[in-house]
Formats: sequence, C-alpha cells, structure tokens
Amino acid sequence: MTNDSTLAAAPRRRGLLQLLTGSAVLLGGALLWQGSNLQAAEQAVRIPPPAQDAPATGQGPQKAIFAGGCFWGVQGVFQHVKGVQRAVSGYSGGTAAQASYSAVSSGRTGHAESVEVTYDPAQVSYGQLLQIYFSVAHDPTQLNRQGPDTGTQYRSAIFATDAAQLKTAQAYVAQLDAAKVFGKPIVTRLEDKPSFFPAENYHQDFMTENPRHPYIVINDLPKVEQLKQLFPGSYRAEPVLVKQAARQM
Repeated sequence: MTNDSTLAAAPRRRGLLQLLTGSAVLLGGALLWQGSNLQAAEQAVRIPPPAQDAPATGQGPQKAIFAGGCFWGVQGVFQHVKGVQRAVSGYSGGTAAQASYSAVSSGRTGHAESVEVTYDPAQVSYGQLLQIYFSVAHDPTQLNRQGPDTGTQYRSAIFATDAAQLKTAQAYVAQLDAAKVFGKPIVTRLEDKPSFFPAENYHQDFMTENPRHPYIVINDLPKVEQLKQLFPGSYRAEPVLVKQAARQM
C-alpha cells in the first residue's frame, strides 16, 4: 500500500479520489464506479500499425521517450511490453537544468511527466511502441490533460531521439488523423530536442507496488488489461521493473 509520504507527494491526484464513493467494479477493461455516473477509464482505440517504421540504428538497445499524462500508467503499460528492457518515469521537455516532482507539478518548468523506454529493436520496433502509445497508454486527443490531471506537465508529447523517430512519428500522426480513428484531431506534440530527468525513486514501479491505490485502479490497471486484449502478441505478464534491475546490478 502507498505510504503517507507518497500520498502527500501527489496532492493533485487526491482531489478526485476524495469525491468517489461506492464500490468499484471492472467491466470490459474499464472501471465503473457504482452509485455514480463516473466511468473512470477510457476505452483504448483499436488503430492500424504505422505504414512506415523507424529502422533500428546501430547495435544494441534503442531509447524512446513518451509523455501521456501521469507517468505511473504510461510506465506501467510499457513495462508489460515484450522487448522493452527498461521503462523509467521522469521529466522531459523543460528548459530548466534540473527537474523534480514538486517543481514540475507547478506547471512552470515546461517539463512533462514522461517515460524513457529502452527497447530491443529485434523484438519490438519503434512503430510498434508508437501504436501502443497512441492506442493504449493514453488519449492523444486531450490537450494538456489526461483523465483527472490537467496542465502542460500532462501533455501528450513524443520526444524523438533521432531524425528517424521524428519522421516516423510525424507520418503516423498524419496517417491516424487522415483515417479519423479517434474522431477528434491528435494534439500530441512532436519534440526533437529530447531531455530526460529520472523521477524520484518512489514514483518508479508505482503501479506494480501499489495495485490497490485508487488512482491506479481507476485510471491505470485498465490500460494494462487493454494492452493484453488488443496486443496479445506484445504483452508480457511479468513487468520489467526499475528497482529490480537496480538490485541485480
């Protein structure tokens, strides 16, 4: 269970939880709150794969950086993707020389909560990661918000680590918008100057360590279930954890 210090560090997420009463049930991958009109988790959208993919560059693992609202859920999704070797919660996109949870949460640093994904391109391509990002990890049509969290620090953004990633992401956004798969325009920002500051230790592996935290139950566990349902070939039951890898080093 989450300790008091962790809850105190996430004040913006507590307001919603204090409003919820009744009992929660999982139904079809979405969590509904009985006794209210709240349908807390949005359904994933089944989308086609990218028509063009980024080629693997060089030897060994590649990195990709994605922002899509609270990093707890985005990290949790990618930790369950085959071929992902590491998924670290952090902060990207700001101009400040440092980033911390308290500073980024103010919305004044320009950073977004993000996840740096290290992956094996022999097992999963950048295009496949993009498909999961747009379909399952978040809603790319929400501007500067995801679910209960609002502000530029929760923006939808892709921080391309090279020209090939940027070109692939641009082409995929154009492809999805042309197909109107979401019904609304994609607002994901494509940024070609990646930066990444790892988040504090208590944010790492948060979904796995706190599966009964109300925020996780409502907003994030359904995403993992949708990953399993929509991308069974990419789903791994055991997540690759940040802290477990650190202990093994």
